[in-house]
Amino acid sequence: MPGRGLAAAVLLAPALAAALLYGAFRIDGPHSDPRTVIVPPGTSLGGIASRLQAAGVIRSALLFEAGLRLTRVGHRLQAGEYAYRARASMWQVAQAMARGESVLHRITLVEGTTVREAVAVLERSDLLTGSLATMPPEGSLFPDTYFFRRGSPRAALVHRAQSRMTELLAEAWAHRSPDLPYHTPEEALVLASMIEAETAQESERPRIAAVFVNRLRRGMRLQSDPTVLYGMDPGSSRMLSKADLKRRHRWNTYRIRGLPPTPIGNPGLASIEAAVHPAATDDLYFVADGTGGHAFATTLREHNRNVARWKTLRRRNEAASRVAE
Repeated sequence: MPGRGLAAAVLLAPALAAALLYGAFRIDGPHSDPRTVIVPPGTSLGGIASRLQAAGVIRSALLFEAGLRLTRVGHRLQAGEYAYRARASMWQVAQAMARGESVLHRITLVEGTTVREAVAVLERSDLLTGSLATMPPEGSLFPDTYFFRRGSPRAALVHRAQSRMTELLAEAWAHRSPDLPYHTPEEALVLASMIEAETAQESERPRIAAVFVNRLRRGMRLQSDPTVLYGMDPGSSRMLSKADLKRRHRWNTYRIRGLPPTPIGNPGLASIEAAVHPAATDDLYFVADGTGGHAFATTLREHNRNVARWKTLRRRNEAASRVAE
């Protein structure tokens, strides 16, 4: 019966076409090297397909759109920045977009930097968007490497850094050593920022903390050089003069008693832990030892000897530098 054969062919044609399209949707793509495609929010399916074809990720925009309708994933495609490996099939391209597997970028906030320095890092990134309504409080941004997608708001990243600091500070404070001479996590954060500024050696931080804690208990001034610098020029690392130590400002711990009114930077976790778990020592003084660390002392006489050694070593190093020039 010729009529029946024709009817069967007509019925089989769509199924065959779908099978061929499905197979074409899964064969390797034309690109022999990795490609990146940026899809802005609000881009239509046709616009997405055109971008992919222009980037050489797919062979045909029309075939891609037809495949999206067949597989019913077109409505799930998400805007973003996508990195595709060489020869990725149209199916793999569509699945990555449907799952929102856009490229993650990273940005690092360094321990000890001030909030202004940290915000400047965020502002220099052309991958972030928007501006901050206000400057975050000093010490409120946890230093870490943060991952984000292109177009993420700067305010959102700041919120993540602040939430991380709040979380870690609360956890550290909950497990603090007993009988600390300060009574709030905010005060511990201030001390942690001073510890961070005083040493880059993680092993020294509990001992630096002990010096400050012992001085607070005795009512001694903390005499921390970084606090003086912060009150004059936040973020500076220049040498202090005797005149600088006499400057009147709220952070000059050579003049004020107790902790300064705010942190002087964003401390890392090691410094926060040191502030709530200071070492058990009688140290009251420390000075640089010329090797990147510090010499500690329990008496002023011992400290003065350490200072004299440091000054001698510094003069020798300066003389050697002049000779080398």
